[in-house]
Amino acid sequence: MPGYPAAMKRSAPIVALLCVLSVLALPLWAAPSAPKGKDGEIPSAGLELAKTATQITGIAISPLLGVSTIGLYQWIQADTPERKAKLPWFANPLVWLCGFLLVGAAAAKDAFGTTLPPGWKKPLDVLDTVENKVSGLVATGAVIPVLVSAASKFMAGSGAAGAALDLHLHGWAMVHLGAIDLSWLLTIAMLPLAIAVHAVVWIASHAINVLILLSPWGAVDAALKSFRTLLLGLLAGLAWIDPVVGVTLAVIIVIVAWMISGWAFRLTVFGTVFCWDFFTRRRKRFALLADGNKVFLGRPLDGAPLRTYGRLHQAADGGLTFKFRPWLMLPEREVAVPREGIVVGRGVFYSEVLGHNAKTDRVETLLLLPPRYVGHEALFARTYHISGTCEVGLRKAWSWIKEALGFGPKAAAPASAAA
Repeated sequence: MPGYPAAMKRSAPIVALLCVLSVLALPLWAAPSAPKGKDGEIPSAGLELAKTATQITGIAISPLLGVSTIGLYQWIQADTPERKAKLPWFANPLVWLCGFLLVGAAAAKDAFGTTLPPGWKKPLDVLDTVENKVSGLVATGAVIPVLVSAASKFMAGSGAAGAALDLHLHGWAMVHLGAIDLSWLLTIAMLPLAIAVHAVVWIASHAINVLILLSPWGAVDAALKSFRTLLLGLLAGLAWIDPVVGVTLAVIIVIVAWMISGWAFRLTVFGTVFCWDFFTRRRKRFALLADGNKVFLGRPLDGAPLRTYGRLHQAADGGLTFKFRPWLMLPEREVAVPREGIVVGRGVFYSEVLGHNAKTDRVETLLLLPPRYVGHEALFARTYHISGTCEVGLRKAWSWIKEALGFGPKAAAPASAAA
């Protein structure tokens, strides 16, 4: 049928997501009944899986705050010294106390940052973005496996009194095979999916940090952080009231994160390059290439979305081409970059290439240059035969302030006066 392969291609991500969410429920069907709790009720394996899924989603939204909160909760639930000694590392009071202090420092930065000039807070925003990256990686490798393993042991009945694998055969007496811990099978089945869910939600959440990094207004930064904290609080509150409602919200968050994963991934790549260039002072040792320099798209071009990462090439006739790999690993593509009215804009933290947009009939950002290009804008313009440079962003605002106060560059004296 005409258009059938294209329709299948568009629906493939949705089908894959539904398969992932369906496979997450498979361990429930295979898990035996769990032992009775302290109050005599039989804990449900489904509720345990729902609680774990909600915790993984919450950690992905805000890794440091989520891990610290879960660590504090587990420490409070362990009512004896023996149980506290068996808690995972992130339930240590020293760990979650330090986590809460860092979260509080970041919140104070966002709260008081609204009264500071944008440039004063930007280095702290970069540090906050790096912290989110590090805590996200730590959660992926050292926290999510612990939570999944604990849930697997609970659902498999591991460690319970008399837990065993019993076979009932027709006409045979019951054959007791002894206590066998099969929780590792559940862990193997659940861990890859748990990490995948965590990664998808974390990338979407980390986009907030990158937006704060790009935003010049402290009020917007505080609003973005408040939204993320509110979402995490709502998820934790609903899970506390009813685990089923909590995991329903978690599934909705996962679906939304999946739908914006491409946009969030490009933002994450941009934030990673930005932070690396900023902290390593890359511009001090950066050498511009004769061709094929790495840049980001500042607006969509012929199907290539905003903030796509790639290389800018120049043909012998002067034509510009942007070459990139979708998701940084798929087959390479290329799009033509219009030359009409382009000029290199010099910024404080990062620079950009401006160009005339024929569709809107306005001068708009065409390319985003990573921070390594700061100070190299004139050479970049000469390399790609661009007419010149101008000031943008905070640098443009500062020039306007100096000129308004009378501290701008002095006008050249007339030739007659000089004579």
